Amino acid sequence: MTNRLSVAPSARRLTNSLRDIGYSFESAIADLIDNSIAAHATTVDIEIVFKGRNSYISLTDNGEGMSSETLNEAMRFGSRRSYDIGELGRYGLGLKTASLSQCRRIEVVTSRENEPIQARALDLNFIEVVDDWLITDISDEPEIIQHAGTYLPHTGTSVFWKSLDRLLPAKAPEGGWARRRIESLPVKLESYLAMVFHRFLSGETENNLVITINGKPVDAWDPFARSELATQELGSDEFEIEHKSGVGKVQLRRYLLPTRDNFSTSQAYDSLSGIDKWNKQQGLYIYRSNRLVQWSGWAGIRTIDEHTKYARASLDFDTDLDSAFNINVAKMRVTVPSELRKMLSRPINELCIQADAEYRRSELAKTSSGEHDQDSSPSFGGRKEDGATIGLTLRAAAARTGHLEALDEMMKLIKSEIPDLAEHLGFD
Repeated sequence: MTNRLSVAPSARRLTNSLRDIGYSFESAIADLIDNSIAAHATTVDIEIVFKGRNSYISLTDNGEGMSSETLNEAMRFGSRRSYDIGELGRYGLGLKTASLSQCRRIEVVTSRENEPIQARALDLNFIEVVDDWLITDISDEPEIIQHAGTYLPHTGTSVFWKSLDRLLPAKAPEGGWARRRIESLPVKLESYLAMVFHRFLSGETENNLVITINGKPVDAWDPFARSELATQELGSDEFEIEHKSGVGKVQLRRYLLPTRDNFSTSQAYDSLSGIDKWNKQQGLYIYRSNRLVQWSGWAGIRTIDEHTKYARASLDFDTDLDSAFNINVAKMRVTVPSELRKMLSRPINELCIQADAEYRRSELAKTSSGEHDQDSSPSFGGRKEDGATIGLTLRAAAARTGHLEALDEMMKLIKSEIPDLAEHLGFD
């Protein structure tokens, strides 16, 4: 008869290893907001408070709260709960791994209608001493009762990050550098959350949400500048991807943003450049159940190029395709399935052809002097830049009308029979 032996991992060692899954401060906060959305919260209030070594960060929502049993399960690494399609949770690790990536102590306080306040703490210092998977019940502590009475009068949940060892310097947590570090966090966090949750903040989803940081509301940042009159939407496509339970759908929407001179204001142009600025903000914006999980770049379909910086596209999938997209624990990175990448190639390249043409046309309009220069084509007249723009315009028109393959055949013929014209038009 085979003997079975329990070999539970060391809590001391594994909890420390789980701190380095790959969260940034902003993505860790976003993971907590996922839980608030799952709890049907309509408000999430974030506080970032500097108090030297007693500095803390809190996130409070007005969601449905948790029972004692549900809270205990939420504090478990790899909770046993299941997730429905559309729920933003995935691995049962987010609350713990996201929090511990930034701090050594997590306190969770939760309130439900007609039920006692429940609060639990997970403390790495305690776990290192006992080397066991233990949390503590802190429901009766005066500070907890006072907080719940003030901030959780009906239902909701608060998460506190304390002992901010990943955010404060160990040697001088009371000093000026530490203060500046903590006080700088809200600015980048605001930009990040405005982008990642823009559909929830703008009312595009059923889960309309208000997020505040130290009392300041976060405004949605739409990557596709749909409020700008000159923004062009080039249509949408739907694709089917097989997964272990059947077939899931993926939707692609393509947008060509205005060039600088066609934006309503210079301030709007600067705002739409995004946190990584125009060139790096081009590409696919990949959404999982309306929550942005990845942006920048073309997922290996093509490379980033200055001439295509006004091209952006959204790619939507639901949680039934998580395994196909290989989403990571931090929900910051996915892998576009190879079969889907092939299907995306044509519409993405068509978008970029048109973006290239618009960019060159805009640049030409700014620099044109009306005079021919030394680079003019000897056979066909006009500057090479003009010819290239005409060639790109032809490609853009062919892409939009579905005749790109026919134009490619025409280009081959022109290159073989009239090479000077092909060179002038940029058909090389």
